[in-house]
Parts: sequence; structure tokens; C-alpha cells
Amino acid sequence: MGKKYRLIVINVGSTSTKMGLFSDSDHEVSETIRYSSEALASYKSIREQLPRREEDILEFLARNGISLTEIDMIVSRGGLGKPAPAGAYMIDERMCTDLLEGKYGMHPSALGPAIALDIAKKYGIPAIVIDPPSTDEFQPLARISGLPEIERKSAFHALNQKIAARRHAREMEKKYEELNLVVAHLGGGITIGAHQKGRVIDCTHGLSEGPFTPERTGSLPTMDLLNLAFSGKFNKKEVQCRLVGQGGLLAYLSTTDGQKIGDMINAGDERAKLIYEAMAYQIAKEIGAMSVVLKGVLDGIILTGGLAHSKMLTDWIKERVGFLAPVFVYPGEDELSALAEGGLRVLHKEEKVISYL
Repeated sequence: MGKKYRLIVINVGSTSTKMGLFSDSDHEVSETIRYSSEALASYKSIREQLPRREEDILEFLARNGISLTEIDMIVSRGGLGKPAPAGAYMIDERMCTDLLEGKYGMHPSALGPAIALDIAKKYGIPAIVIDPPSTDEFQPLARISGLPEIERKSAFHALNQKIAARRHAREMEKKYEELNLVVAHLGGGITIGAHQKGRVIDCTHGLSEGPFTPERTGSLPTMDLLNLAFSGKFNKKEVQCRLVGQGGLLAYLSTTDGQKIGDMINAGDERAKLIYEAMAYQIAKEIGAMSVVLKGVLDGIILTGGLAHSKMLTDWIKERVGFLAPVFVYPGEDELSALAEGGLRVLHKEEKVISYL
């Protein structure tokens, strides 16, 4: 019987830190620490959150009696780093510098690799990221925006999209690399990707494209956005906050909670129904667009992420896209397991670690 590997997995998000201990594929213990918007607003930058976030992870390890001397690998969710194909990347100083300085885009997920590297250096443990949000497998056609100065970029929920696609492939007794799928990650951010034989050849950008989300505006009419930005009512940072963090469901209904919105609708709130169904409508439109990217050769449509728990939302989407292909719903995010699976592939030498640059 081979060695049983022990892995620490870390997933730092906008308002939470999720962490867990795995013994091979066995999920031993996990915890989610949530941070209020008020608490996070006290930090002037994402980098300033680093000591607090790392301290909370170390306290989790201590509470659960986890000795880092017995850990074989730390696996973190990646950040918005240098665009590159999906895979396992060794965390190093260059990666962490790019993430924390926002060289390719700023997001709190930058904190995960930085924390993992700090712990790894102290204990001599390898630290990697798996399928980071900056995963880039775009075909050349997908990069053209309509303006030469602006190139479309890949930034999406690669980790969860790919784990959902792989899970579906296993259930169909197929390989992920054999299928054409449209995968929609439905969460605080929403991204919809065209998966062609194991590669995401096009996808909506998680911060600036696609449907509106619980807290993001998605695509907007460009001329109206331009007028708003130059109206003199907002500075650049305020506009950015309106687009990412204060838009979407929050702007319309003063909440991002899908369950609460469902309750509002069931109580007869017609405006809540209009807005929530409009989000489903926009999601369905993007699924249709990605099916065209795949030329209609489509094995399935996958809905995943936290909002996929909302049957009301998924039923609205199914009504509009069900004619394209069978629709499969995998509610929630299994990103901790996805990180552990990726780490085990490396430890079992089934996948090679790639250098960041």
C-alpha cells in the first residue's frame, strides 16, 4: 500500500477564507471564516489583509491539532497572475509579487498563494496553485474585442468550472477531454465558458463581462457607462466599486442573498421577480453564445456554484437553454476537493508542476 499524503488546502475569496485538511482524497476537517463588508472596509488595500488572513489560517491549524511538520503539500486557490493554460503551478516570489501588486488584475484571491508560500518556506513544504482564475486557453478568435487597443482576456472560475466538468465526465463514463460542454459558474461572480475537449476556448470575464451577478454589473451599454464615468459624480475608484461589489442584485434589491430574494418573490414581490429572472435571462443568453462558439456541437450544459442551489433560478435558465443540450446541475462549489485532487495528481506524479514564468 502506497504512502498516504496529507495536504492543506486554502481558498481565499472576497469575503471568506476556506481551508481544509485532506488525507489523500479523504476530507478530514474544514472551516470557513467569513468577514463582514464593514470589517474589510477598514483595510486600505488587499495587501493589508494579509496578516489577519494568515493568522486565521494558523489558528485553524492549531485548533485542529494539525502539525505542519506532517504535511506533504499546501495547495492554494490561485489569483489573477500571468495568463497561462490550466495546470499546477509552483508558488514562488515572482507569482506572489505579481498578485499582490495587481499586475494582471487585483482580487483578494492574491492572498492565498502569499500565505501558502510564507508557511511553506518556514516548514520546507512544496506549495502550488491549481487551475488559477487567470487560466488562459482562449482560441485566437476569442481575443478580438472590436478595438485594437483592448484585447479580451481570460479571467474566470477555472477551478470550479473544470472540477464540475470533470465530475460530469466521470458520471458519463467519459473523459473530460472527450466532451464539449458549456459550464456556468453561478456565485458572487458569474462566468460562463465554452469547454472544447478539455480546453476553455472562450469564457466571459469574471469582473467585466457577461450577466450581472449578485454584486457585479457584468456587461453594460458602453456609451451610457462612459457618460456615467465622466459625469463628475464619481471618481475612478467609486465607479469601479459600483461595477464590482455594489452592482447587480445588490444595487437593485439591496441584498445578494438568493434565498432571501426567493422568499421575497414567493411573498408576491413582483420587482424582485423581474430582477432575479432578468439575471437568469442574461445567464441563458451567454450560454447560448457559448454554444455558438462550439458550433452547436454540445454534449451538455452544466450549472454549478452557490446560486445553483436556487431551483427557481436554474429552472428559469433550463426553460431557455434546454433545447440546446441536456442541462446538469451541480450545486455549490467543491473547490477544496478540487485543490486536493490537483495536489494529489502532482504527488502521485500524474501531473507535472509548471514554473510560473
